[in-house]
Amino acid sequence: MSSIVARLIPAWLRQYQLSALPTDLVAGIVVGVLVIPQSLSYAVLAGLPPVYGLYAAIVPVLVYAWLGSSNVQAVGPVAITAIMTASGLLPYAEQSTEQYALMASLLALMVGALLWIAGRLKLGWIMQFISRGVSAGFVSGAAVLIFVSQLKYLTDIPVTGNSLIGYLSTMQRYASQLHPLTLAIGVTAFALLVANRYASEWIWQTWLSSSYAKWAERLFPLILLGIAIVLSMALHWSTHGVATIGLIPQGLPSFTLPHISDLQEALKLLPTAGLMALIIFVSSSSVASTYARLRGESFDANRELTGLGLANLSGGLFQSFAVAGGFSRTAINADSGAKTPLASLVTVLVMVAALIAFSNALAPLPYALLGATIMASIIGLIDIATLKSAWQRDRLDGASFLAAFVGVLIFGLNTGLVIGLMVSFASLIWQSSKPHVAVVGQLGGTGHFRNINRHDVVTFSNLLMLRIDESLFFGNSESVHRRILNAMQQYPDANEIILIMAAVNHIDLTAQEMLCTLNHELALQNKRLHFSFIKGPVMDIIGHTPLISELSGQVYLSTLDAVDALK
Repeated sequence: MSSIVARLIPAWLRQYQLSALPTDLVAGIVVGVLVIPQSLSYAVLAGLPPVYGLYAAIVPVLVYAWLGSSNVQAVGPVAITAIMTASGLLPYAEQSTEQYALMASLLALMVGALLWIAGRLKLGWIMQFISRGVSAGFVSGAAVLIFVSQLKYLTDIPVTGNSLIGYLSTMQRYASQLHPLTLAIGVTAFALLVANRYASEWIWQTWLSSSYAKWAERLFPLILLGIAIVLSMALHWSTHGVATIGLIPQGLPSFTLPHISDLQEALKLLPTAGLMALIIFVSSSSVASTYARLRGESFDANRELTGLGLANLSGGLFQSFAVAGGFSRTAINADSGAKTPLASLVTVLVMVAALIAFSNALAPLPYALLGATIMASIIGLIDIATLKSAWQRDRLDGASFLAAFVGVLIFGLNTGLVIGLMVSFASLIWQSSKPHVAVVGQLGGTGHFRNINRHDVVTFSNLLMLRIDESLFFGNSESVHRRILNAMQQYPDANEIILIMAAVNHIDLTAQEMLCTLNHELALQNKRLHFSFIKGPVMDIIGHTPLISELSGQVYLSTLDAVDALK
């Protein structure tokens, strides 16, 4: 019985210390209050009524708090999942709101199922295959698309599409529908929010202490929301053509099974669900692992997969769209003093209170403010610093950034991400296909051997020592073969060829055949091939193959042993 209870009740709750309760309560209330406008905005970004942003911040947050890997990560609707939802469901945008919402929940279910299956299969290692360049380029491109897509709420122009070209062309086509009052409200709100975010040092810190200035900056979007509601009511903006969110349904999200009328239609969403699952896992794991490292806690990638998967699965059954760990809300949660996931449970209570008690109060809120909120918050996701750093330090990673960024802008989110991944993998293969092969010599009278082009070393006329700095496989075996032959031409007097294998962790069949060919070529020239420093796991693979049994030379335990025997 105790083992069942231990499995049902998370460790953080079984070991909860009451000393953490005050800070968890404060953090939960702060996050809940501050992310209300953000949640409403992200639902609109996903193409859903604003109330769905509050729905997405209830059940999924509860489930992740219970099962997730991080003590402080705040899960909920985020910009990337919202825009990917809108992009994936673009063909259904003309359907009824109810049907579109059901499709969004179906997409969340599919994403959750994929994440949960990946967690059960322990595929947490897969996040290592998304390079920094690809993820930053994808997010930056998505941020630009999100920014442009929100112009429809600031201008009242029906901007549609799934790429930058599509957005701009529809905006030009319907430019005559520009609504001046909506534009004035949106631009004013955007300017104030940008100033609050990027000029807080001059706005707040000139007359407030640093701690009060930080809270003023965080509370300002909520204050602006309240001011906009009051002005909208007082000046009757809705009667002047300004779009407002209208009455929000009171009550909690209900259990709803997404309706699948056509299995083929559902299968069409599978590629989008797969890419969304990948992005959700990578972004959420980055946030969770960062805070785990800062707090001295452990991080389990597979548990993160399971937690995110079940959060999205449960959310899909309770009118939510796909959710992920958000960096900004997690930062607020941690900075506000959260110690355990209890803070997230308190945040859920705040959302419930907003739905039950304050939903009607939000009715006069202009959509222009929600669009401005997204545009102001999304600017920080355009990661120019990473592009500059990658271009200076690693051009291939910079190329992956640009491929994902440009691909997203031109072809849309899904295709852009695939392009970025393909360029990243092509770069990896290209690098592996051109391994470094160094001619080495002995460093003084020591047992160390270094590159002759970098160190003052001793060489021997009858020996050619080559260090291979890469595992050998079908993609680089011919390149290594060529480099060895080129080195032999430069040192024609050497009749003992020693390949130093210290950096070789694997030799596949193609590479084994290449080394056998090299061995025969050397034998025809009355030269011998030797190996040194072969690792145990590699020797287990090749020990009983013709590569060893027909080797013209010897296998030496160390390079020093080979030199002492052959020089």
